[in-house]
Amino acid sequence: MSNTRTPATSPATDKVRERQLDRVRFTLFSTAGLGIMLVIGLVLGYAAGFLTPRGNLPSDNSPEAGFARDMSAHHAQAVAMGMIAQEKGINVAVRGFGADIALTQQAQIGMMDQWLRDWKLNPNSASPPMSWMPDSMTSLENGLMPGMATQAEMAALSSATGPEVDRLFLKMMIKHHLGGVHMVDGVLKVSENPDVVWLATSMKAGQQGEISALQELQKSVG
Repeated sequence: MSNTRTPATSPATDKVRERQLDRVRFTLFSTAGLGIMLVIGLVLGYAAGFLTPRGNLPSDNSPEAGFARDMSAHHAQAVAMGMIAQEKGINVAVRGFGADIALTQQAQIGMMDQWLRDWKLNPNSASPPMSWMPDSMTSLENGLMPGMATQAEMAALSSATGPEVDRLFLKMMIKHHLGGVHMVDGVLKVSENPDVVWLATSMKAGQQGEISALQELQKSVG
């Protein structure tokens, strides 16, 4: 038996590895299986949105309505990115993160869509994106919501192969999450709606944790 001792790892490194291992199970999903899970997540999101108690209903031009509409669109792009990573990624942790993010954000889309239904509001609006935020003019990047990928970037991710899928996904999703956190901070400054505050707070905690884990994974992927 070798006397070589394995160096101890730091608690932070262990945490990242644990998060990555937790996501390995998602690579067992086929593309069709993930699609089914996305539908289930959307239904569960609707149910969660439907079952929460209601107070005064937000108006059509309220920050709450604007957040629900814009964050749903923001999430939809993350779902698309996640499905590409789950299907085409090389690194097992990248594939797991892709599936996890797609499932989580699809369920949250369902919750926000149910809010709009309960508030008797159209899911679409003529208002410009981010107009509900106090700093709306500075939040847009080339007309896009914070962190959103361009059509060219999404096309590049979709057509990428091999390790390039992993690299592009990590780069784009980290930026996407940072933008999402900015939007969450914006609604938390102006809303006291308990449903919105609860979900926004949950989103922020989840995405900040994923940003740290994705950045750590980025070091090994290159």
